[in-house]
Amino acid sequence: MRIPRWLASALALAAFGASAAYPDRPVKVVVPFPAGSATDLVARVLALELGETFKQPFVIENKPGAQGSIATDMVAKGSADGYTLLLPANTHAANPSLYKKLPYDVVKDFVPIGRLATTSLVLMVKTDFPAKTLPEFMAYVKRNSGKLSAGYGSSSSQVSVSQLKKMSGVDVTEVPYKGIPLAVNDVLSGTLDFTFVDLGNALAQAKGGRLRGIAVTEKGRNPLAPDWPPMASELPGYEINAWFALFAPKGTPPDVVAKLQDATLKALAKPEVKDKFAIIGMVPAPLNSSDTQKFVEAEVGKWGRLVKEAGIQPE
Repeated sequence: MRIPRWLASALALAAFGASAAYPDRPVKVVVPFPAGSATDLVARVLALELGETFKQPFVIENKPGAQGSIATDMVAKGSADGYTLLLPANTHAANPSLYKKLPYDVVKDFVPIGRLATTSLVLMVKTDFPAKTLPEFMAYVKRNSGKLSAGYGSSSSQVSVSQLKKMSGVDVTEVPYKGIPLAVNDVLSGTLDFTFVDLGNALAQAKGGRLRGIAVTEKGRNPLAPDWPPMASELPGYEINAWFALFAPKGTPPDVVAKLQDATLKALAKPEVKDKFAIIGMVPAPLNSSDTQKFVEAEVGKWGRLVKEAGIQPE
């Protein structure tokens, strides 16, 4: 059925009017990981800023599971009106290599609002763990190859564990979780021997005296945690960083995307936001919508290589 030109024009005007008033009700930001995770903390800082800018609540909905793919699929198939957004970590780009088949396309089914921040991960153990330094840790896991267990709750932590195994030649039992905080709990209980924790949570755990940091996954020492050496000092070439970005479903009106992009970039430039990010171990790393698109496309290839190098078999 052919739509009359007058009706098409009326519908277009209605759509423009709706997006021009955006947002006129609360906006849901879906986080594919549990409350307290690095992704959740980033989302809560940004949601507060966007809420103040637009005078509407930006409400966080945590929906963990399957390395974030459950939440991502839900948003991909949801309404493209700007009222349901997705805030994932780099798992978004890693999942095409971690799973044989996804019900969505990470590049084609989403419109980036912008990249937000980056962080490192930290190799952490319980305070009574026999090794206190990275050289001692490496010696210990080699002596106990096949006897230790490590948990992961994101693609970054999964690849961190697998790269450790691959590059050192040790055998460690890998245990999956819906989020890093859950793995941290089992390290504290003694169920796990070690895990890789996002820098913000690692700093909090170390300050509380419950866990001890051994090393960071980035190439050099992190200014927020200068006492922790890089994994690369014992395993040359070891380097893993995490990032966070905001997305909308494909088909979201361009003017809505532009509004969200501009508000996000302005928020990331605020000194108080930079301070809040520093507290949770984040470094602002703003990119606009088009640059984030190029970045994600490159990251899909990069994480594909990391997953392959780590010897991870797709599920």
